[in-house]
Amino acid sequence: MPSRITRVRRATVRDAKRLTTLVRTSRAYEGPYAPMVAGYRVGPDYIEAHRVFVAVGPDDRVLGFYALVLDPPELDLMFVADSAQGLGIGRLLVAHMLGEARDAGAGSVRVVAHPPAEGFYLGVGGERTGTEPANPPAVMWDRPELTIPVG
Repeated sequence: MPSRITRVRRATVRDAKRLTTLVRTSRAYEGPYAPMVAGYRVGPDYIEAHRVFVAVGPDDRVLGFYALVLDPPELDLMFVADSAQGLGIGRLLVAHMLGEARDAGAGSVRVVAHPPAEGFYLGVGGERTGTEPANPPAVMWDRPELTIPVG
């Protein structure tokens, strides 16, 4: 069970480089998706301005992270390290994120998903609500829009 080997904590500015590396090296963004994260940066300014949380192992290795925007409630980023895929880290992060949203008074959280991740979000209670159209040059493909109820 991931909760026994990991903990979720608030990200600090010292995590910025590790989070940026996690995003840029994610296998989920290989091939046609690679340009979207090639120059992506999770900087100290982003961490200070957003609710960013990291899942870390007992050795303090970053296994994944998410960023939640509260006004309006939306999952801005979520990544799980390639080496931690399939260990329940994504589900742990979503559960934590929903708790944060609930504590802030939100009834649901909007997710604009990476197309290959749609099944994951459906599996954690998300409901498909629409499609976010491509926004070239940053995003060259349509993405599924979902809502995850907090309650």
